[in-house]
Amino acid sequence: MKIIQVLPVKVLSKILICLFLLCISVSTVLSQQTVPYLNLELQNGDLIFVGAEKENLSGAINRVTQKTELVSFDHVGMIEIHQDSLFIIHASTRKGSVREPLDSLVFRNNLTPEKFAIYRLKKDYQHSINQAIKESKSLLGRPYNWSYVLNDSSLYCSDFVERAFRHAAIFQLEPMTFINPETGKTDAFWVEFYSKQGMEVPEGKLGCNPNGLAASGKLEFIGYLNLLNQ
Repeated sequence: MKIIQVLPVKVLSKILICLFLLCISVSTVLSQQTVPYLNLELQNGDLIFVGAEKENLSGAINRVTQKTELVSFDHVGMIEIHQDSLFIIHASTRKGSVREPLDSLVFRNNLTPEKFAIYRLKKDYQHSINQAIKESKSLLGRPYNWSYVLNDSSLYCSDFVERAFRHAAIFQLEPMTFINPETGKTDAFWVEFYSKQGMEVPEGKLGCNPNGLAASGKLEFIGYLNLLNQ
């Protein structure tokens, strides 16, 4: 007859605590993995923001969401490092919700000198990155949400990122506005944009935008990717 020796509760507790701390340590190492890219060291879970243009949809997004003169973005995605390769996970107007090589975003349009700003979660929020990447992959394949009204079947870029980090409440949804601050009226672009969809402008409905995400106090600005280095 075999005798099974049961470890004392105190010993078991110490073992469980050690295993828990080990898991946290491994998780932190994974989230803080870095890879050099152009002039910056990119980290797993970094957010890349694309500089807004002055016209068309890009300009219209920025006109009604820009918070400061120094922050002017119309797109955002999350960076994933996998086996020293860099990917962007995002909701693209071209492809819907996808995971693709970061180069496909940065070096499109014949190396157009767009500004690509890198923001990083502050240390206290780094623990949310690995789960956010898992969450983002569960959203892949959904089409782009051209109405910008939140739903579960289609996504737009900042909506995609907000949902990825929702488990840790990193970002907050806010009432959307389509008012042009220079005129105090609904921006003419958006009036026509929604008229073509047979919709009323969704003023006041909950949503998010790249400029709003970039303004979060939980992020820190790392720098701009310098395409001129290539």
